[in-house]
Order: sequence, then structure tokens, then C-alpha cells
Amino acid sequence: MTEKIMLIDGNSIVNRAFYGVPLLTNSAGQYTNGVYGFLNILFKLMDEEKPDYLAVAFDLHAPTFRHKEFGGYKGTRKGMPDELRTQMPLLKEMLQAMNIQTYEMEGYEADDILGTLSAKAEEQGVVPVVVSGDRDLLQLASETLKVRIPKTKGGRTETEDYYAKDVVEKYGVTPLEFIDVKALMGDASDNIPGVPGIGEKTAAKIIREYHDLENAIAHASEVKPKKAAENLAEFQAQARLSKFLATIIRDMPISLDKEGTKIGNMFNATAYDLVKRLELKSMFDRFEKDEVQTTQIQDFHGVYSFDEAKIFFQNLENKETAYIILMDESVCQGLALYQEDLGGVWLEVGEELTEEQFFALAKPFFSDDRFIKIGHDIKKDLKILGASIGEMPKISFDTAIGAYILNPTGSSYDYDDLAKTFLNQVFPSGEEVLGKGKSKKAFCILSEEERKNFAVTQAKVCFEAKKIMEKQLAENGQTELFYDIEMPLIYVLADMEEYGIKVDKEALLLYQKNLETSIDIITKEIFSLSGEEFNLNSPKQLGVILFEKLGLKGGKKTKTGYSTAADVLEKLKYEHPMVEKILYYRQLAKLKSTYADGLLAVMDEKTEKIYSTFNQTITATGRISSTEPNLQNIPVRLELGRELRKVFIPENREFCFLDADYSQIELRVLAHIAGDETLINAFRNNQDIHRLTASQVFHVPFDEVTSLQRSNAKAVNFGIVYGIGSFSLSQDLGISRKEAEQYIAAYFAKYPNIKKYLNETIQHATEEGYVSTLWNRRRAMPELQSNNFVQRSFGERVAMNMPIQGSAADIIKIAMVHVHKALKEGGYRSRLILQVHDELLIETYIEEREAVARILKENMEQAAELSVPLDVEVHEGNSWFEAK
Repeated sequence: MTEKIMLIDGNSIVNRAFYGVPLLTNSAGQYTNGVYGFLNILFKLMDEEKPDYLAVAFDLHAPTFRHKEFGGYKGTRKGMPDELRTQMPLLKEMLQAMNIQTYEMEGYEADDILGTLSAKAEEQGVVPVVVSGDRDLLQLASETLKVRIPKTKGGRTETEDYYAKDVVEKYGVTPLEFIDVKALMGDASDNIPGVPGIGEKTAAKIIREYHDLENAIAHASEVKPKKAAENLAEFQAQARLSKFLATIIRDMPISLDKEGTKIGNMFNATAYDLVKRLELKSMFDRFEKDEVQTTQIQDFHGVYSFDEAKIFFQNLENKETAYIILMDESVCQGLALYQEDLGGVWLEVGEELTEEQFFALAKPFFSDDRFIKIGHDIKKDLKILGASIGEMPKISFDTAIGAYILNPTGSSYDYDDLAKTFLNQVFPSGEEVLGKGKSKKAFCILSEEERKNFAVTQAKVCFEAKKIMEKQLAENGQTELFYDIEMPLIYVLADMEEYGIKVDKEALLLYQKNLETSIDIITKEIFSLSGEEFNLNSPKQLGVILFEKLGLKGGKKTKTGYSTAADVLEKLKYEHPMVEKILYYRQLAKLKSTYADGLLAVMDEKTEKIYSTFNQTITATGRISSTEPNLQNIPVRLELGRELRKVFIPENREFCFLDADYSQIELRVLAHIAGDETLINAFRNNQDIHRLTASQVFHVPFDEVTSLQRSNAKAVNFGIVYGIGSFSLSQDLGISRKEAEQYIAAYFAKYPNIKKYLNETIQHATEEGYVSTLWNRRRAMPELQSNNFVQRSFGERVAMNMPIQGSAADIIKIAMVHVHKALKEGGYRSRLILQVHDELLIETYIEEREAVARILKENMEQAAELSVPLDVEVHEGNSWFEAK
């Protein structure tokens, strides 16, 4: 059987993939849509072609022989967008991990590499399939060589296939004659000049008649129409240059490495780890299936009856024990345990051991602190156990939290991740065992042996991983972070989730109605200004109105229409009154759909509370996030957004809200870490930091600073924390880039230690490979090792910000743990119910409010000892709005 090689134009296909897939990022902020789309196209073509060999060719960002011949070659092309540029190193890393051979050579283009490799393949009796989005490659087509050109139609990628006969059928010329057509018509995308006045149809007609450029030039006087004849005679040198530029080289000084291009183990562990890092979740299964076989426990002890379980728990030794509770829609299916000497044990809840009997027998194990219990993602277990055994057990170690601290940019921290990362084993995820897309009831239909294997192996993975995690945490100096901050915080968050927050349903319905009225009014105003009605939620229709009907400048037209993204409209909002109204309409629409409608959808009908989930292992900085609903993203800059807080109320009239937040905590952390005396003294003397910065930067007396100067200085202060550049600052303040550069330069001149700190942080992160907070929370910084400028710049901004934002996150976590403990130990009826960034909200029993306000303020301000004081303001109210 004839062997086949697939040769891919890397730049062309990733470019097509990038524009064909919406922008995607992973949790570390890396753009991934180009890589994702490229792999999808690759896998589809591989499934169709089933090649024996595979290679990908890339262009180098360096002049080629064509540039040397014609300086304007490709001179009209726009540069690669930064969002795609940062993905090129990731794509090449991905291909390397998958053992896919790549080619690139200075002085040549990917087209030339494909042309040469395909010629050499044919010489060796290997059938080539060339894949590119560029029709220039059609000149390579032959009776055996197929050119495949992916095209996007209706949001789906389809592929046009061309052998030599297909080129003739579509264009009326042979593949080699196609070069001569290009020489006459030129190519605007590559800035190949061609012959003026000769387009594609005329060029194809001329070459069909005369077959090549030289023959056409020789018969120029006979060419029709007359203008084409005159121009061909006049611009024949330009036509010859164009043919030179359009001709793909097929004899480059490279060889086809058959062994290197042979398809082998593409779906290996290294590639899988990278896919996990990039969070390309839909591809996990493809990469897992060909890995090494899973090792699961086969020899374990089964406990099935009440009598057996009673004896088992009575004889269970007080040793380090990993456990897994398996639940199915709030029904306990069983408990898996693993101890070093005992091995694996599976206790099955069923007819012989009821759920009530099981929890009664298991209570001493979960309640007795002498058992060192290891769990995984234990927050959900705490709620189950709290309800079932009547108290919150003390779990010593959470392997999900441990994995997160050791790698905060991981895509997930499931059992299979633990097995791969810490044990170098492959273990199927629960989703894989239960069946993709099925409910967890699928667990019940597994065979008895599969069920036991699955559960007990999970426990063993946690047990073994814990030992390695604990060692690594100690080596990193993260023991205090884990045991004193993150583990106690699990209990705080579990309580907050269990208690929830009350919603004034009538107020929320009224808020929803008012939004609908406001949306209706602003919609009519927009239609009046536009002169017609259209779908406000259609970017395509809006783009036509703004950039064609109203004639606004700055429209960026894509294949699907004009971009009407927020950043585009922000620049145009002073160009026409309709633009600002569109932006306001979008804010109102989001408030309605996400919050008014969204809160009503998740509100418990019986308690009229919402029960948000607080996530501890999501953000790379250590910040807590919330979901279903996300209470941390309620927009507070918009008045209507702030008013949404009015619908959050205490459970009844015996309670009020106390709300406390840190004042400028990130700037205080910056002052401490950087050791900048000017900033430190300002905080110690309780000065207005933004007014001080305005005075320093704009060279005006402190008392003469204007409100605009203070506002601009505030943007600089907070921008510095996030590594802001002059371009972003100029956009934020509506000033020139030069002015922004002067602001930043003046800032660093007055706060030199901050500049020194930022530079040293980047240097340390580059050398050591990570940055850390005051409590040794780390974030790896692979971006700083990138050869790509944009990716490296992104890494520098992250490196500057993470120690500051991460330390602020650590501080409020410490405060939460201490406040929660004080309320519990003091026997107070008041409860911590919400955390949003630098703010804590307590539902406070009215008779306790003075004591609770003191607890709140003292514990927040004493959460950390910095060189500057932590300042906390506490407010009281009968709604979250009033308390804020």
C-alpha cells in the first residue's frame, strides 16, 4: 500500500483557525483559540487522510529571497495580532510535544518548504497531501499530489480538494499555468504588482490562449482588450518579477526526514499535560486514550453489612487515613478508605447497611481528631457530614487545595490530575468512568468490581499524593499558607455557602421591572437617532448602522461584519450620541439578564435566599471567586449596579448588616513590599494618597491639587500596581501617549523604590521562574522565558502585580478565618455571609452589633503586620446597599 505524507502550512492554518474560533484564554490569561482551532483542523484532516507521515512548515519573521528581489513584497500586510502572536510559541511547543516534525528556514517561506518536501516525497514514492489556506499552493497540484484548502462556511470548516484536473476544471489552466495567471493579475495580499488593468478573468483568458507568460508577452499586440495589450507590453518586466515572486521553490537545500516525520505517539503524557495547561478541555479524551494503562487497586477489603461495618469502625486504627465519600444526588453510595497498613477498604451503603446506620457508625471516625483524615475538595464533604453526623469534622489535609497551592495555574485538580502530577500514574477521571454527558447516577450501573476499584483507587491516590505534596509545601515554605490560611478557610466558606444571603424578592422584581422600562426608553432613543429599528444585540446590524449609515470612522471590518466590541465603541462615544447610548443599553441589558433575571433563577423559593459557591482553587493570585451567582462582579461604578445591592437584606428584623472593607489595601501592600518611605509615611500620617501623588507628579502644592489631577493620579497609582503601560494609561485618561509616559516617569521619580521593586521582581521571577506573596503563595512565570516579546511583556505585568494582589488576597483570607473563629468561639448569633474582594459582610444580630463591629475591625486590621497600618471602615445598614 502506498505511503502518504501530510504537509501543513502552519502559519496559514493557525491564522485561519485564529479568526475562525472566538478568542479563548486559559485561567492564566494565555490566548488559546489559535492553537485550539489548529488542532481541530489537524485532527479532522488526519482522521480523513490517515497519513503515515506528517510535517508542519512555518515562516520565519525574516526577509526572504523575494524581499531581496522586491522590497515591497508583502509590504501591505498588517502585522500579526498580538493575541495570535503569543500563541505561535505555544503551537510549536504543542507540535513538539506531540512528536510532530516542524520545518522553517531563513530566507525561504513555508510555501517553499512545502513545495520542496512534496517534491522529495514524490521522488521517494510517498504520496503528498498539502494543506494550506493559500491558493498559491495550487501550483503544486498533480495527478497524485492533492492540495487541500480549508474554508469556513456557515461557521463550519469544510475543505476543498484539488488535484491537477480540479485546478483545470475551476480555473481553466494547469497548476503550472496558474503561476502565470498570478504573474498577470498580481496579488494584493502579497503586494505582487502584476500588470495594471489585468484582473483574474482576463489573466486566465490570456494564459488559456498563450499558456505561459513569455508567449503572452511575445503576442502582446494580439491580446484583447486593447488596454490589456498595451499594459502587458509596457509592464512586461513587472510581470516577469511577479512570476518570480509567485513561483514556489521546489529544490530548497533541505531533506525529507522520513523517520522524523513518521507519525508515532502523538497523544503522549507530555502533550496531554500541555493540553491541560492550555485548558483545551474538549481534547482531553483524545490525548488520554493512548496513554499507559491505568493502575488500580485490585486487592481490597469490602464491607457490606451493618455488623461488618460496626466491627470495622471499632477496630479501625487511629492512623493517617484517606477517605472518599461517594454521593449520588445527595444519596450516599459508600465510603472508600485507605491506610498504609490496612490498604483499601470499600464500605457500601445499601440494603444491608443503610445510610442512617452508616453515618451513625462513621461518626466517631469523622469526629475524632486523632484520625488524620485526608480528603479531596472537602468543602462539599463538610456540608454532607455536618448534616449527617450533626457536626463539622476536622479534616487534616485537602489534596485539591494542596495541588492548587503548588500549581495555582492548573486547569483542574481532579484525581486524574493528582495521579499524573504527583504519582506519575494515569488514573481515569470520574467523568471518564461514569461516561461523558451522563449524570452521576451512571455510577450505580457500573459493575460492583468497577465501583469498588474506582472509589478505593481515588482514596489511594489522595493518600500517596498527600505525602509528596506535604514535602513540596515544606520545601517551598508554604506550610503556614496551607495549614493556617487555606485549610481553616474551607470551613469558613462552607458555612457561608450553607447559610446563604436573603433576597428581597419584591424589591428584585421591581428592580427587574425598572430595568425593563429603562431598556425600553434607551432602545427608542437609539432607534430615533439611527433613523430605523434594528436588532440591538446583533453586532452585524449595529456595525452597518454605525459605520455605513452614520459614516463613523474607525470601523474594523471582519469576515462577519464590523467589530462593535466595547473597546471600539469607547473610542467612538464622543463621535455620535448614539454610541454612548449603545454602551449604556449594554450595561442595562447585562444587569437585567445576569443579575435581575439571574438572581431570580437561582433564588431558593422556600427560603428566598441565594446560595453562592465560593471557589478557592480558581485564581492564580489566590483571590476567592464566587459562582452561581457571581456576587463579586456586581457592577458598582454604574448607579443602577450599586442599587442592586438594595435587594440583599438580613434574614429578619432581628438582624442588620455590618460591612467592612480595607482602604487601598493593594497600595498599602505595595508600600510595604517596596519599602518606599514617601508612600509609607503618607499612609502612617493618614494622608490622601491620590492627592499626594498628584502633588508629586504634577508639581503643585498639596492643597492646590484639582479634582481632575487627583483622579488622574488615582489612575496612575492603581495602574502601577497592574504594570500599566503608557498606551493603556493614555486610553484610560484620554490623554496622549507622550503625556502618559511623562506621568509614569514623574511617578517613578518621586517613588524610586517602587520602580526598583518592580525591576527586581521581574529579574527575580526571570531567574527563579516564579513570583510569590508575603505568605509564599507562588505563581510560576514561564512567560518570562518566552522568545515572544508580547508574551514576555504579559509575564512582566503579571510578575509585578501578583505579589501585591496575592498578598492582599492572603490578608483578607486571614481576616476571614480570624473573624469566623471569634464569632464561633464567642457564641455569637452573627455570621459572616459574604466576601467580595477587600470587603466582608456580616449578618449581625442587632444586640451584638457593637461587639461584632469591634471584632470585625480588629481582626481585619490585625490580620498582618505591615510597615503601614491597615485601615478598615465598618458601616451598618438594613441592606447591603445601606451598609456599603
